[in-house]
Parts: sequence; C-alpha cells; structure tokens
Amino acid sequence: MNDTSFEDYLTGFGTIETAKRTRFQKIVAKTMVANATAIPHVTHHDSVDVTALEAYRKHSNVKASPLIYLIKAVVAALRESPQFNASLAPDGETLVLKRYFHIGIAVDGPLGLLVPVLQDCDAKDVGAIAAELREVSTLARAKGLPMERMSGGCFSISSLGGIGGHYFTPIINAPEVAILGVTGIRTEPVWTGETFEPRLMLPLSLSYDHRVINGADAARFVRRIGDALAALAAQSSGD
Repeated sequence: MNDTSFEDYLTGFGTIETAKRTRFQKIVAKTMVANATAIPHVTHHDSVDVTALEAYRKHSNVKASPLIYLIKAVVAALRESPQFNASLAPDGETLVLKRYFHIGIAVDGPLGLLVPVLQDCDAKDVGAIAAELREVSTLARAKGLPMERMSGGCFSISSLGGIGGHYFTPIINAPEVAILGVTGIRTEPVWTGETFEPRLMLPLSLSYDHRVINGADAARFVRRIGDALAALAAQSSGD
C-alpha cells in the first residue's frame, strides 16, 4: 500500500490531515527501528530509595536535580559492572569494554529527541555536570546539536521525571548495551520489618541487550545505582 492509497483508505472513515515529517524525525525513527529490531531487549523495573538524597538536596548549596546525582550513581555502577560499559562487536565475537565514562542524556524539544553526551562524568563533580547539562540542553532545544556532541556515549539515561508516568521501556542506543529510564520520585509505604514508613522512591527502568547482560546482572546493576545514590547523600552530608 503506497502513501496515496493509504491516505485514501483513511479518508474513507472521516476527515484527515497530513503533516510531513522532518528529515531529522525520519532519521531518528529509522535508527529506533534498527535498534529495536537488531537488539534483543529486556527491561528490568525497580524502585530505589532516595529519601536520604532528597533530604540532602534540599539543604545543599549546589542546585542540581536528582538526574545529576543519578548520572554520578550510574558511573559508580558502571565501574562495578563493566559489562554495562561496553559495546558488542558487529560480528558478535568480541565485547569491547570501555575505560571511559561518557553518559548520554535524552533531551526532548521542538526539533525532536536528541541525546547529548556528557564526557568524562567520572572526573566531574555534581555542580560541573549540572552546568554542562543545562548548557547543552538549551542548545539542543534552540538550535539542535552537531553529531560530535551526540557521539561516543557509553550509557544513556532517558528521564520523564518532569512529565509523569511510572515505568516504561526505553530503546537501547546502539552501540551501547543498556539504557536507563527514570520517572518522577514518589512517596510510597515501605515495610521496615515492623511497620510501614513513607519513603521517597525513584522508579527506574533498565533496558539491556540480552546477548551481553543477563537478568540477574541487570537487577544487581539497579541495586548498585540505589546504593550509589545513598552513598552520595552520605558522603555529601559529611563534607
């Protein structure tokens, strides 16, 4: 069915209008289809406790969203789980382990979905990452980004925290082997063994390449992110 006959078919049910997709939108769509088709995706959903982190953030002199701390926690988890900081060679014979930590952050804007890459996040503090993300996000929404600013990522994060939802299934950004989806923090009752306590919980959705990563490793990786967020809060509070 060609485009004309398809439009004629839909017109038979009522009035329609058409909108031409931009070249960039078509490129992104083609890439998404290729990644979703070629990579065996599995998504692990969990929530991590960020009560301590949020208490620290409220009194911190550094103005940074939970996403910034999540970037640092992901770097810590990647150090402990090097198979997540890797790329599978096209022939499937070799796993290339990366010794650098470049994190891609999905940014939604008028030009479509862009994923700027923040380089060397292991060597930058929370304030520096926050400032860089603000700068690159503004540029992405206003003018778009050159390919060099969106290349070389090790791991990507897609955040819907400011919009809504609970869990979702992000598509891996090849040649990466995993991507983390995050939504807004929720207050939930958590059983302590004796009673329920209100805790601030951050929902996380980890999509991973099942050729490289198994389910147990994915579950442990998300737990490590939670542990790293708690450690960041404890370390920062003690500074």
